[in-house]
Amino acid sequence: MTLGKNFRLSSTVRPRSYRAELSIDLRQDRFEGTMEIAAVVATSTPRVHLHAVGLAVRTAEIVVQGASGATSQVARSIVPDAESETIALEFAEPLHAGEIVLRLAWSGSFNPGLRGLYRAGSIAVTQFEAADARRVFPCFDEPAFKATWELTLRDVPPGVVTLSNGAVVEDQADHEAGDGRRRIRFARTPVLSSYLVAVVVGDLVESPTISVRGIPIRTWSVPAKRALTSFAQDAAAAVLPLLEDYFGHPYPFGKLDQLGIPDFEAGAMENAGCITFREVALLLDPTTAPISMQKRVAEVITHELAHQWFGNLVTMVWWDDLWLNEAFATWMAFKIVDLWRPEWRIWMDFEGGKASAMALDALQSAHPIRAEIHNAEEAGESFDAITYEKGGAVLRMIEGYLGESRFRDGIRLYMRKHQGGNATADDLWGALGESSNEPILALANGWIRQMGYPVVKVSVTASPDDRHHLSLEQRRFFSDPEARESGPPTRWMIPMVIRFRDDEGVKEQRVLLDQPRAVIPLLAQGQPRWCVANAEAAGFYRCQHDERLLGQLGTSAAELAPAARLALLSDEWALVRAGAAPTGGFLDLVTGMTDERDHFVLDEMAGRLSAIDYRHIQDTDRPAFRAVIGNLFGKAALSLGWPTVSSASESDDTRLRRAAVLRAIVGLARVPAFVAEAERQYTTSVALPHPGAAAASSLLDPNLLDIVVTAAARGADAARFDDMSRRATTEVDPASKRRFLHALARVENPTLIARAVETAMTNVVPMQDFVSYLSVLLGNPATRDGAWRLIRDRWTDVFAKADSPMLLRRLVEALSSLPERRHLVEVERFVADHPIESAKQAIAQTLERMRTDVVLRERLIPQVALWLQHRAPHR
Repeated sequence: MTLGKNFRLSSTVRPRSYRAELSIDLRQDRFEGTMEIAAVVATSTPRVHLHAVGLAVRTAEIVVQGASGATSQVARSIVPDAESETIALEFAEPLHAGEIVLRLAWSGSFNPGLRGLYRAGSIAVTQFEAADARRVFPCFDEPAFKATWELTLRDVPPGVVTLSNGAVVEDQADHEAGDGRRRIRFARTPVLSSYLVAVVVGDLVESPTISVRGIPIRTWSVPAKRALTSFAQDAAAAVLPLLEDYFGHPYPFGKLDQLGIPDFEAGAMENAGCITFREVALLLDPTTAPISMQKRVAEVITHELAHQWFGNLVTMVWWDDLWLNEAFATWMAFKIVDLWRPEWRIWMDFEGGKASAMALDALQSAHPIRAEIHNAEEAGESFDAITYEKGGAVLRMIEGYLGESRFRDGIRLYMRKHQGGNATADDLWGALGESSNEPILALANGWIRQMGYPVVKVSVTASPDDRHHLSLEQRRFFSDPEARESGPPTRWMIPMVIRFRDDEGVKEQRVLLDQPRAVIPLLAQGQPRWCVANAEAAGFYRCQHDERLLGQLGTSAAELAPAARLALLSDEWALVRAGAAPTGGFLDLVTGMTDERDHFVLDEMAGRLSAIDYRHIQDTDRPAFRAVIGNLFGKAALSLGWPTVSSASESDDTRLRRAAVLRAIVGLARVPAFVAEAERQYTTSVALPHPGAAAASSLLDPNLLDIVVTAAARGADAARFDDMSRRATTEVDPASKRRFLHALARVENPTLIARAVETAMTNVVPMQDFVSYLSVLLGNPATRDGAWRLIRDRWTDVFAKADSPMLLRRLVEALSSLPERRHLVEVERFVADHPIESAKQAIAQTLERMRTDVVLRERLIPQVALWLQHRAPHR
C-alpha cells in the first residue's frame, strides 16, 4: 500500500547524528555509501521510515547497546515507496524506546539534472534543497529532523579537491583503494537539517584565505577563473562581522567556503559553511564589471551568509515557513549591503524585486507568504517572489513601524531562544512582540497568512475651520479589472508613513490603518502643497491618490524622494492595468518627467514605456511612440553623450545615469545615430581578440556593455553571430559569457532567427541557462513564435533539457511573454495536453496573467493610439 506523496515522517524515531562514508566515482558518475545513524526511539515500533529515492539500499541493521552488551537485528525487508520517496525498514522484533544505531549500505548514480549529486563539468556537487538529500543519503529528509553530520570521502583521486560543511580534519592515503587515492574526513558539524549538507569533489582552486574574527574565508572556482574571486572574498569579509554584530551571535560554522559551480540551478545555496553559487552570482572582476553586477553579487553573498543564522542555526519546522528563511535573508541582505556600501543605494534595487512580487500577488491565483505545504514537491513551488520579495518587504515595513533597535532586539531574542533548533513564524512574532510590547502577532499574521495586498485610496479635505483631514480607504488590489473577492473583504493592519509639504516645510506623519476606511487629522500648517501616502515606498501597498493630489505630485515630482517618484510611476501603471486610472494620464505623467536625473527613476520610466511598446502598440503606431520616447530622453542623451577621456573621473551616479538614458535611447527609442554609435562602440571596444583586456583599457564604461552588445546582436550578420556564439562558450568571465549567450537570442536579422532558436538545443546553452535563453527568445518579437514552436513541437527534448522542478516552473512562467490572444489559446491547449506536476501553481498563475494581459492589450492599443494622435511630436 502506497503512503502517498503527502506522507511525513513520524517523530517516533529521531536522528541525533550521522556518520557517513561516501565513495564518489567521477569516471562512472556513481557513488557508494555506508552510514551509521544514532537515533532515539520514542515508543515501540516494528519499522523505521527513511527518505531515499533512486538509491539501492543493500543492507540495513539496527544495533542496540544494552547492559549486557550490543545486540543487532538485520532488517527483514527494505520496502521502497516511490510516491512518498521513502523506504520502510521492517524488523522481526519491535524496536523499543531508547537509543539505537542504524547501519546502512547503499549505492546510486549521479542525477542527470541539477539536484542530488550531479556533474558540473569536472566537478561533482550536491544540491539538496528542498528535499534531495534523499537522492544521496538514506536519511530523515525533513527540516525538523536536525542532527550532527560527520562525513568521510573514500577513494578520492590524487589532486582532486574535496569540500564539505566541516573543515578537513584527516587526509590520509586510502590503502584499500591504492593508486595514490585518499581518505578524507571532515569535522563534525553542529546540528543541521539534511537539506543543508554539502559535498563537492573536483578540479577547483582557492583564493588566498582571509581570516575575519577567527573565521577562515575562501572562495573557490575552476582554475581558469581564480582571478575572479577577489571581489567575493572582500564582500564576505566585509559583511560577516556586520551580520555577527546584528545578530549578537558569532558565526556558527567555523569556516566559510564559497564555491562557484559551472552549472547550477538557482542563484546560490546556503549549505552550512560551504555555500555553493552559480558562477555569475559569485565571480567577477570589479575593474570590468558593471556596478549592477557588483551589487548583485554582494547581495547574493550576503543573502546566503544571513542564512547561516536565519535558516541554518534556527531552522523552520516545515516548508510552510520557508518564508522565514528566504524573506528574512532577502531583507537582511539589502540592509547589510546598505551598511557596507551606502553609496550604492541598494534599497532602490530592492524596489525592482518588490515590483515583481506585487505583480504576482495581484493575481487571484497568488498564495500567502506562509503557504500551506503538503509535500516536498509543493515546497519547491514556494521559491518565488512572494516568498522572497514580498516577505522581505513585509519585514521591512514592520521594522519601519517598530524602529530599527526594537526590531533588532526582537531578532536577537528569537535567536537566543531557538538557536540549534526549529521555529515557526509565530515564534518570530512572539519574540518581536515581547521585545517591543507591540501587537506584532496580529499585524504580521494579516500580512503573511492572507493572499494579496491593499490599494489605499487617498484624499485630503479641508474642514470649515481650515483644518485638513486625510481620508484613507483600503481594499484588496487585483490587476484584473473583473476580479472580485469570493468571501468577506480582506483587511490589513497597514503601517503607513505619510509625507507632505506645508507652510513649514516637509513633514512626516505615521498612521496605522486597521479599518476599511478612516479620516484622520493631517497635522499640516496651512494648505498642503502635496501629500504622498507611502513615503520612501517602504510599505507593501499601492496608493490611489485622488485627481487633485495626483496633479500636485506630478507638478512637484522633483521634491519627492526618488523612491516615492518610482512608487508613483509603479502605482499609476498598476492602476491603469486594473482599469482604475486612465492610460493617457499615465503617459502624460511619464512624458512630463523631462528633467528626471535619478537613474533608478529613469530606468523605471523606460521600463514602463517598454512594456507598452512590447504589448500595447500596433505596428503602425510604433514609430510615433518611439519618437515620443526619443524626445523624452533625447536631451539627457545629448548632454551626457558617450564616454570620453574625461569620463574616467566621473561619479558612479553620472555613469549610471548615462547608462539609463542610453538604454532608453538605443534599446527602446532606437534613435538611429545612437544605435549606430553603439554598434561602433561594440566593434572598437568589445569585438576584439581579447575582450577582457580591451574593456579594461578602452573608453567603454562597463555599465554600457549590455547596451552595446544588445545593439550589436540586433544588427548582427552571420559572421557576428558566429563570433558571439564562440564567445558564449569561451569567455572566462561568467557575466560576459551570459551577455554573449543572451545576445544570440536578441537577433532580428531574418536569416538568423532559425539559428538563434535552434541554438537553445545545442551545447552552446548549458542546462542552467536553458530557460533564461528561451525567456529572451520569447521576449524578442523576432524570435518568439519560433521559440514557442520549438517548445511546443519538441516538448520531449525541451523537457529533458529543463529536467528540474525549478527550471520547469521558470519555463512555464516565461510563456507569459507571448502577447496575443492566439498565443493564449495555444498555451491553454498545450498545458492541458502536457501537465507538469511540479509546476501546477506556475501554470495557474501564467494562464491568469496571460488572460489579463490579452484583455489589457486589446483595451490599451486603441487608447495609446488615441493619445499618440494628440501628443506625439511627429506623426
